[in-house]
Amino acid sequence: MNRKRNSASFTDIGDYMKVFACTAVMMQTVLSLVLSTNPSFNYQTPIGIIYNLVKFTAPAFIFGILYTTTRTTNQNTWGNYGGYMRKQWSALFVPTIWWTLAYLLIFPNIQQVKPFNSIGTFCWNFINGNAAPHLWYNTMMLQFIILMPFFWALAHWVKDSTKRGLLAIIITVIFFAAWIYFYDMQVFHGPHEQSWYLLDRIFISFVIYGIFGVLAWMFRDKFETLIKKAVPFLIVIFLAVYYWTNRELFNFGYPVKLANAPYYKPSMALYALTVIGLVAALAIHHINTNSKVLPIFHFLATYAYRAYLSNVFWLQIIWHLGGINLSKINPLLNIIICYILTWGLSFTSAYGFHIAWSKIKSSINKTNSEKSLE
Repeated sequence: MNRKRNSASFTDIGDYMKVFACTAVMMQTVLSLVLSTNPSFNYQTPIGIIYNLVKFTAPAFIFGILYTTTRTTNQNTWGNYGGYMRKQWSALFVPTIWWTLAYLLIFPNIQQVKPFNSIGTFCWNFINGNAAPHLWYNTMMLQFIILMPFFWALAHWVKDSTKRGLLAIIITVIFFAAWIYFYDMQVFHGPHEQSWYLLDRIFISFVIYGIFGVLAWMFRDKFETLIKKAVPFLIVIFLAVYYWTNRELFNFGYPVKLANAPYYKPSMALYALTVIGLVAALAIHHINTNSKVLPIFHFLATYAYRAYLSNVFWLQIIWHLGGINLSKINPLLNIIICYILTWGLSFTSAYGFHIAWSKIKSSINKTNSEKSLE
């Protein structure tokens, strides 16, 4: 088992988090678009309920990324930062650049807050996540990648020390609770709701999930034992908190506004952590039983990030080819069809572009090799 855990091809809890998060975030995108057509209140109710059900994506993704990255790089120090960033540049930053350009140039109408009207505002929307509805998360996630040395330092500090691990958890929970309280008072329907909206994409707003991802790997044996025993309690908490989040959303009345279900509330934070626990339990069960689905999850996790980047692009095409018309006839049927097509196209394109680019690089390397021999 230890040998497999050190293998890059090993399917871990982080892979499950990425797949579940990517799959769920595509549903969020579809629900938001269908709701923008102002369906009747009878349709808005299930849309809101389903939206709350999949409202765990960003926390789960961050937990998964930090878990897997800690597993593969926890021995690293600042001396490894250059090599680490070169690898992340090709894996994460290059796809981000291309897809962000695609959104800004091909679908500029889906920009958030303010569309660009100059070179300066184009560059600003390029980096702040406003180029498309889902890219705010990408801006936040990349901050964790850049700040990875601090998480390596945390891994080194807590190593083999349960007391330090518990201290890290206590400090993180206290800090995060204070942050959510601040956000609730000042930003969410507060005096700075419009001017401070960028706080939702600063890594601090999701740092608890990153730190917990690091600790889950560093104390993986204790974590797995705890999760196995806690499953019945997690299910009860899941049902209770899910009811809580739905009650909060519908207390705002109709029409339903998904902006009233942000991540930065105690209910949503607890819900996200509960779902992370349940997904981890499923992953642990599959890993321990050497389930046949492990290669599938590993494959999907490999392309999850690139599929996530492209999902709004494909949804826009589907929407303009008939999705918008079907939404007027039967919004729920439209949600199902748009979701299935978006999921399929997103993962297919991620894999297809990867294969195509691999062949191009192979051809270039072969040509350069032949030239060097002349």
